[in-house]
Amino acid sequence: MIVTGGGRGIGRCHAMLLASRGAEVVVADLGGQLDGSGSSSGPADEVVKEIAAAGGTAVACYASVADAAGAASIAQTALDAYGRLDVVLNNAGIADPDWFEDLSLERYHRMVEVHLMGTVNVTKAAYPHLIAGGYGRIVNTCSEAGFGLVPKATSYGAAKGGVYGFTRSLAQDSIRHGIRVNAVVPRANTRLSAPAVLAKTYDIPADTFAEVMRQFAAELVSPAAVFLAHESCALNGELLVSGGGQVQRIAAIMTKGISHEQMSPEVVAENLEALLDTTDAQVMGLSAHQEQM
Repeated sequence: MIVTGGGRGIGRCHAMLLASRGAEVVVADLGGQLDGSGSSSGPADEVVKEIAAAGGTAVACYASVADAAGAASIAQTALDAYGRLDVVLNNAGIADPDWFEDLSLERYHRMVEVHLMGTVNVTKAAYPHLIAGGYGRIVNTCSEAGFGLVPKATSYGAAKGGVYGFTRSLAQDSIRHGIRVNAVVPRANTRLSAPAVLAKTYDIPADTFAEVMRQFAAELVSPAAVFLAHESCALNGELLVSGGGQVQRIAAIMTKGISHEQMSPEVVAENLEALLDTTDAQVMGLSAHQEQM
């Protein structure tokens, strides 16, 4: 199985827990800086050594998920090392918080290339092998920032929102191949959410976050991710928030809304309270046709 961004933080914890449960892991990590610049083989190599020391099996790959050829090499590493590929856990990511007016288009492109296209690239490279095996688990990484809950996150949130849409849509496509696609939404104290990064994001002193973030150890995200990666998991198209000893579901809902024979802007305005009322709202699941296949 593949864990991208497996050299540090949450990805390292995913790789370690999976290996401890008997999985043969490709630890894929470019070893770059927080903003995506630079590279180093050190993080991936270190995790492989940790896994081996604990009696597990792992190999390293240093390719960039943002590059299609690099993503293909990650999949090929799994095939060369283990002869098969069953699970992809897309975790690689970067952070670059700033107000919308201060973000350049180049910074937007870099965020989308790593988070969204990185997820697409690795999944695309692995997908034919999952189809050939008639089975697979794909676990993507989303964020609450993708739902507008974090300031200075228009680039990050847009990229993660794309991962959400990709996860839900791919879940529709993939079930006919015996492949299930879900996402984990981490809450963890990592490089991407270190006190210094949160201080810049929220314009609050870093010391404010130091104590509260101690309860969000990266290891506490992995149980939900590993469950989603397991063959026993029947979920498809779901998002599980995981961290701090909690696991919760994020789901899109549709309200009952309003109906009118002569709909107009005035009708919408006059019935806004009823339109927004979540009483009897329905969770938007996969189509019945896909769920039954």
